[in-house]
Amino acid sequence: MKQQTLDRPTVESGVKWFVIVNPIAGSGKGLDDYPLISKLLRDNGIACEAVFTEHKCHATELTVSAVEMGYRHIIVVGGDGTLHEVVNGLFIQKSVAPTDVTIAVIAVGTGNDWIRMYGIPTHYSEAIRALKEGYTFLQDVAEVDYEESLYRQTRHMANVAGVGFDAVVNRGYQHLKTKGRSGASIYLWCMIRSFFKYKSTGVKIWVDDRLIYNNLLFSIAIGVGKYNGGGMQQLPAAVADDGLLDITMIKPMHWWHVLFRIRRLFNGDIYSIGHVLHAQGRKIRIESSPETPLEVDGEWLGVTPIEFRVLHREVRVIVNRSFLERYKH
Repeated sequence: MKQQTLDRPTVESGVKWFVIVNPIAGSGKGLDDYPLISKLLRDNGIACEAVFTEHKCHATELTVSAVEMGYRHIIVVGGDGTLHEVVNGLFIQKSVAPTDVTIAVIAVGTGNDWIRMYGIPTHYSEAIRALKEGYTFLQDVAEVDYEESLYRQTRHMANVAGVGFDAVVNRGYQHLKTKGRSGASIYLWCMIRSFFKYKSTGVKIWVDDRLIYNNLLFSIAIGVGKYNGGGMQQLPAAVADDGLLDITMIKPMHWWHVLFRIRRLFNGDIYSIGHVLHAQGRKIRIESSPETPLEVDGEWLGVTPIEFRVLHREVRVIVNRSFLERYKH
C-alpha cells in the first residue's frame, strides 16, 4: 500500500482557521477554558474566527457553512462527539472534497479517545504547538447505515462504534455526563452497572460479504481507531489509514472473566482473552434478533441492521509529530 507523504508540514502559514467551540463539552470546559485557548492561539499567531455551538448537530451545520464561506481549516474545541459532527459536515457539504479541508482538535471533552490515536496532548499549549507545526495525516472514515425510527439513516464515523453492550454503556455514560459527572471511573461504573442487566443477543456478522459469526454476542466494537471509552483499547490492531475496518467481538462471559481481565481492555492485550474475536475488512454488516443498539464516536444513534463501509484516506487531520515518527517506523 502506498505510503503517505509525511516528511514535512502540509499546512501553509498565514491561513485563517474557523474555530467551532462546544461550550458544554467536558462538563462546561469548552466554555470555561476557551478564553485561555483563544489567548494561546493569538500568542502563537494563529488567525481564527470562533463560533459556539448552540444545540445538537450545530457543529455539523457550522462546518457546512464554514466550507461554503471558503474556510479550509477548522479547529474543533470539544470532544469526540463534536469532532463526529464536524466530520459529518464535511461529507454533507458539496463545495470541495473532504480532503481539501484540514481539521485540528483541541480536546476539552471527557473521553478524548480520538486524540489518543495521534498523540495529540490534552495540554492546550502543546496541542496548539502541534497545530502550528502543521503535520497532517489522511485518515480513513467509515460510512455507517443503520435504522432509526423505522427509516434507514447514514452517518460517518471518525473513530470507533459500539454495538450491543458498548452502546448501552455509552448511553448510561452520556446520561451521567448531562448531570455534570465525567471521567474514566464513571465509564467503568457504567460498565459494571450495565453488565448485570444486559443480555447477549443473537447476531449475524458478515465481513466483506462472508458470514463470519452466527451466535450469541455480548458486545461489538468497530473502528478505524484504537481507543474508546476513555482510554480502552478495544481495537489495538487498528491502523487509521490501511483501508480496513477492525472489528472486535466479545462472546458472552461471566462477571469474573471481566474482573480478572479488565486491565487487558486498556493495555492493548484484549485479544489474549479467550472470549474475544477479531477480524478486519472493508465492509461489515451486522444483523441481530432482537434489534441491538448502536453508538458511533460516542453518539447514541439507532439499531440493527447496520452496515459499515470504509472510505480510504478521506479526512485530513492535524497530528502530533511523534505520531508520524512512530508511523514511519
